[in-house]
Amino acid sequence: MQPLELLKLMASGGGAMGILVACGLVSLAIAIERGIVLFGVVHHARNLGDAVARHLFRGEVAEGRAISERSRTPAADIFLAGFQRLGRASLEQVESAVERERQSVALRLRAHLWILATIGSASPFIGLFGTIVGIMRAFHQISITGQGGFAVVADGISEALITTAAGIVAAVIAVVLYNYFQTRVARTLVELRLISEEFIEVIKEQRIVAATTGGAPPSSPSTTPSAA
Repeated sequence: MQPLELLKLMASGGGAMGILVACGLVSLAIAIERGIVLFGVVHHARNLGDAVARHLFRGEVAEGRAISERSRTPAADIFLAGFQRLGRASLEQVESAVERERQSVALRLRAHLWILATIGSASPFIGLFGTIVGIMRAFHQISITGQGGFAVVADGISEALITTAAGIVAAVIAVVLYNYFQTRVARTLVELRLISEEFIEVIKEQRIVAATTGGAPPSSPSTTPSAA
């Protein structure tokens, strides 16, 4: 089929075809946008996590916070949530702040994926609706002309069925993209969780909370001998 013939056939699909074309373009735009957002997130997060951990092991809290502020990876937001409360709150509060920010990052990474799921589930029905409308139009033309037979409605039905095919194509593309990005986001979130847990473990090991607040690590009580 020539490109011009295909365009003419698509144009015959009416309003339903226009909606399906728009759905396809939206799916493509979301795929490009999510691909840009997720590109290199795991790699940069690992590098930042290793750098922050090295600074914390040496007790260099300010340096660890500085490299987090300069980084643009989502993991930096997680570390900064902990650094902002480090020295001003208990270790449990620091851990809670890190976890809340990690959940917020997860929501941002999953943004717009629901649109792909919606397009994937709704596109076949939109295509079917367009086909039904086209068939109704073909039979309405029979009632007006007074002529019958398959030859009269064949062209109208073949043009109407193009919306069903387009709906299936749009749905397949959207579902494939949705599953791909869901898997990629899930893997990214696992990496961010591991990096966050390592961040908290390093803080616990180095007693940074106690050092920055001017306190001392907890010690076992001792008994002072009384004077005779």
